[in-house]
Amino acid sequence: MIAIDKIKIKGHYNIRGLHKTTLEITKDHYLTTRGDCIIGILANKGARDLSESFKKIARNDERFIYAVIRVKELFDIIHGRGSSKFTFENQNKIIFRKSTFIEGSTVMIRSDKASRDINREIINLLKTEVEGEVHILASDNPLEDKEILRIVVDLNPLSFT
Repeated sequence: MIAIDKIKIKGHYNIRGLHKTTLEITKDHYLTTRGDCIIGILANKGARDLSESFKKIARNDERFIYAVIRVKELFDIIHGRGSSKFTFENQNKIIFRKSTFIEGSTVMIRSDKASRDINREIINLLKTEVEGEVHILASDNPLEDKEILRIVVDLNPLSFT
């Protein structure tokens, strides 16, 4: 079983994407340079707002979580795991973590990327305050990148305008 959700984000001139262990998107309207894990603001969803189908699959230690960050024609894929300890309580932000630390905004643990690992072209575009999308998938089974992209495109046709 696979569940997918989409979060719209906007860039900000203070986006740095330098954090070593986390990546965050937030509903906040502003960003200071101290927020070096944040890659998107004005998100239309926080952890609490994610679909129930996503939450159901993600709340399992054996499940796989993927995120596809898309800005204009560029994309990056993040791989991680779910957890039975996810609460999805935070209404303001979503965090992907390389560690196993969990709190109300955590939607992925044991991530293979943090904000500093994201394609620098994407980070540079986000600094120009463009809009982007983060598609998150929860799956019972491991997926290859081409499968992840096919699912995202099939369920959310991409427009490169």
